[in-house]
Amino acid sequence: MWFDRIVIVLLAAAAGMAILVTVGIVLSLIFETIQFFGKVPLSNFLFGLEWSPQTAIRADQVGSGGSFGILPLINGTLLISAIAMIVATPLGLTSAVYLSEYSSKSARAWIKPGLEILAGIPTVVYGFFAALTLAPFIRMTGNQMGLEVASESALAAGIVMGIMIVPLISSLSDDVINSVPQSLRDASLGMGATQSETIRRVVLPAALPGISGSLLLAASRAIGETMIVLMAAGMAAKLTLNPLDAVTTITVQIVALLTGDQEFDSAKTLSAFALGLFLFGITLCINVVALHIVRKYQEQYD
Repeated sequence: MWFDRIVIVLLAAAAGMAILVTVGIVLSLIFETIQFFGKVPLSNFLFGLEWSPQTAIRADQVGSGGSFGILPLINGTLLISAIAMIVATPLGLTSAVYLSEYSSKSARAWIKPGLEILAGIPTVVYGFFAALTLAPFIRMTGNQMGLEVASESALAAGIVMGIMIVPLISSLSDDVINSVPQSLRDASLGMGATQSETIRRVVLPAALPGISGSLLLAASRAIGETMIVLMAAGMAAKLTLNPLDAVTTITVQIVALLTGDQEFDSAKTLSAFALGLFLFGITLCINVVALHIVRKYQEQYD
């Protein structure tokens, strides 16, 4: 009995430590963000159209106060994430459908680990591939077609990021599809439907809530990515929907703002905490919605 109590206390302490760390992170972000908004108005941060946190040495220089409008960063983050999801969604879902409905056991034993290898590749390696291979290829192809393509583009970063999150969508969607009761498939096949019709009209609609949750989790992963964007999309804060332009994201700017020797109490440095809190809120909302959808789906077949 005493041993069980010790184990329970240790487990509770571990869980409590995780909660305390999370609370500490959030409180530190909130505290520094409050200091930032003491220097920069909230309206300028949320609705500003220019991001240029560099401050001049002398007050009489142009732009000595810096510009801290977050909209260009939101634009770049959503643009790259949208490209990534456009690439990853069909690849991830089709691979999940093949693995769960069509592949043999021997093929599944080879293909599924092969897909999961992509999840184990460091993001900096993806960034090298995007910067040294895909971005020059896109620029060369665009120039041949008469298009103006930046040396670093949202398209290159989005495509590689999409490849990176394919295993996440595939693995989660595969588990969801396999969770659909076999009785639904048997009933459809017994009514004379083909296998493809059963998948389209029975399996996928039944698995749709869980698949939606997997897509939201993948989108959250894409929004929080840093290295691929830093190496392949550049650091230009622009309000543009052109995927051939260089853009930047919230995470890249956080890294840039906290790199090197900085005055910790300056608006430039404190803006990184405001960006972090904003990003934390976005990803938290997406994860909560995704987990709610997945949990609701799982309860349907318990």
